[in-house]
Amino acid sequence: MKLSNNIGEEAIQDVVKAHPRIGEILNDFEIGCVDCSVGICLLKDVVSIHALGEEMEAKIEKQINDYLDKQ
Repeated sequence: MKLSNNIGEEAIQDVVKAHPRIGEILNDFEIGCVDCSVGICLLKDVVSIHALGEEMEAKIEKQINDYLDKQ
């Protein structure tokens, strides 16, 4: 995944805290990592670990980047 602002290299808990909308996007794709009590996985790994396939990953990547581009 190529995410704007290198946000893919950040821990999911930090990403969701700073950008709740990204948590909503992940929830839309049934990636429930938003509620994880550990939250140290990198955003890019959270998506790839669910093995959703290239097409779904591309949709998530686009939605996150579209959101970030508006910030």
